[in-house]
Amino acid sequence: MKIKPMAVILIFVSLLLVLGACGNATNNDNQTESPENTGEMDHGNMNHTGSGEVPKGLKEAENPTYGVGTQAIIESDHMAGMKGATATIVGAYNTTVYTISYTPTNGGKEVKNHKWVIHEELKNPGDAPLKPGTEVVVNADHMEGMKGATAEIDSAEETTVYMVDFTPTTGGEEVKNHMWVTEGELTPVK
Repeated sequence: MKIKPMAVILIFVSLLLVLGACGNATNNDNQTESPENTGEMDHGNMNHTGSGEVPKGLKEAENPTYGVGTQAIIESDHMAGMKGATATIVGAYNTTVYTISYTPTNGGKEVKNHKWVIHEELKNPGDAPLKPGTEVVVNADHMEGMKGATAEIDSAEETTVYMVDFTPTTGGEEVKNHMWVTEGELTPVK
């Protein structure tokens, strides 16, 4: 079989493009113009797996819709591979949950409407719920540059929040102790 020079060149260029794309995918995590820093809800720098340690003062839900050890389908897309994943409930807590906008402490553009930070993850928050427009300091470190950032409350909701384990629908390792998914973002397993 005789291979034409043009075919060899096309194969070589295609291989270079594939390898180049793989290299860029692994090296862009710390660039200042990541989607997370442009205000989009990408959560590329999100600390996906947590320690499982809950904030001081957070109270367990007495009769949650989804009990610890049960499973539910995640309907939110806080990060790639989350929507449609089957979650195992690790913890259920009654609290006030907030969407916030903040500028990361490590630089970059403002992150708008970040979901979710709970009342117990704010520094000296006072009584819940806080009103939209209230300025707070964040103690959570869900994303790079979040802890210690000054944020503005965008919305508040009193609900049950869940800590969950799930395997992304896009593949990869299991995410453990992910904080937080609200009750409204879960549906029963069919």
